[in-house]
Amino acid sequence: MFLSTLKKEKTTLPTAETALPGRAEPIPTAREHFVNGRPLAPPYPDHLKEVMLGMGCFWGAERLLWQTPGVYVTVAGYSGGITPNPTYEETCTGLTGHTEVVRVVYDPQQVSLEQLLAIFFEAHDPTQGMRQGNDIGTTYRSAIYLEDEDDLKLAERVRDRFQSALKQSGRGGAITTEIAKAGAFYPAEDYHQQYLAKNPAGYCGLRGTGVSCPIG
Repeated sequence: MFLSTLKKEKTTLPTAETALPGRAEPIPTAREHFVNGRPLAPPYPDHLKEVMLGMGCFWGAERLLWQTPGVYVTVAGYSGGITPNPTYEETCTGLTGHTEVVRVVYDPQQVSLEQLLAIFFEAHDPTQGMRQGNDIGTTYRSAIYLEDEDDLKLAERVRDRFQSALKQSGRGGAITTEIAKAGAFYPAEDYHQQYLAKNPAGYCGLRGTGVSCPIG
């Protein structure tokens, strides 16, 4: 009974009444990017833009994105939920509503949002709902969070193009990626930041579909 209830909680988003209370103060985390030494927290240079991307476990996703030319800094964290300043352990219960995301701060003169979204869709399987491979739960759902309305519309267009590409390839599952206005972002704990740079042999759950995402 307990295990079945826990599984339901991990794959069902909580309500404001059932979500964990969290805390007023941010949890401690790193100040600088382990790879490039840049500050993790804003303010960032004015010419840069941001997008939050969730594609399962944030360890592998963050490594892929910090290695992308034009990306200024990446931060692993939690977004899309209810509980303020959650811990990793709290998000894993499914009772915070958050998904694991990477805040991507990028230079649009070097890499476009469309290019980043193509990388996003190609690097994971966005048809799996509340899971990514063997990682099961709301924290592993596919998500794109953006501030600008035009950027949100672009994300929807790229999603639709990738949906067509999946269908043409014979992989007809419906894309379940959550595309929404960006809300609060809560940086994850220090040990999660740039985890695979600190632990090169660590777990990476990224598994794409092998289908290319059309852009342009």
